[in-house]
Amino acid sequence: MERHVQIFLNRLSAIFFTIATVILISLFLQTPETCIPPNSPAKPHHKFPRSTCDIRPREFVPAEKQNKRLWSTADWKKKVASYARFFSELGFLNNHSRVLCVAAGAGHEVMALTDLGVKDVTGVELVDVPPLVSRADPHNLPFFDSAFDVAFSARFDEALFPERFVREMERTVRGGGECVLAVEECSDEAAREIAGLFRRSRFAGAVNVSLTGLRMTRIVMEVGS
Repeated sequence: MERHVQIFLNRLSAIFFTIATVILISLFLQTPETCIPPNSPAKPHHKFPRSTCDIRPREFVPAEKQNKRLWSTADWKKKVASYARFFSELGFLNNHSRVLCVAAGAGHEVMALTDLGVKDVTGVELVDVPPLVSRADPHNLPFFDSAFDVAFSARFDEALFPERFVREMERTVRGGGECVLAVEECSDEAAREIAGLFRRSRFAGAVNVSLTGLRMTRIVMEVGS
């Protein structure tokens, strides 16, 4: 009796296995309904991002072309112009100044300085954005001491280690040079507290300014020898 039951179960298993195999093959061969045939007259899928069932490669856009598109936008030009006004008001920059932009983001400040005629501008950020910004840790800058005349950052507020951040800026600036910070608008007391993070620089002043449409405070430190 047990032998007959075993034979029946084996046959039943074989039947189920065959059915499952047939279903799997049919699903594999069937075109998903979510895929629109490439020769469809309307081709509505061209108006939306390609789905995973579209195996055609995406268009490769060279970095130079991407930059050209970005730099031609109204928002980009507006921010660059704002930085240009900011730097023009400093008074101590010239064409031969060696300027370091720390945590430079997409590079608006780098382009602004270049447009003003400053020939030696270096922008660094955690993620490189060629050709304006190179990759480097703002808390551990890969430059020699006193390599620059001016160091600038508009992203001190985002620093993980503020003290280390400003002291790396200070280290890379020569004696007699300047460190410039643009921070969220703050009181004179708060500005002097930030200035206290510098070890060998003199507080030259703080003034409220408008930068890229934001109210900010510009802090200038004169680096001692």
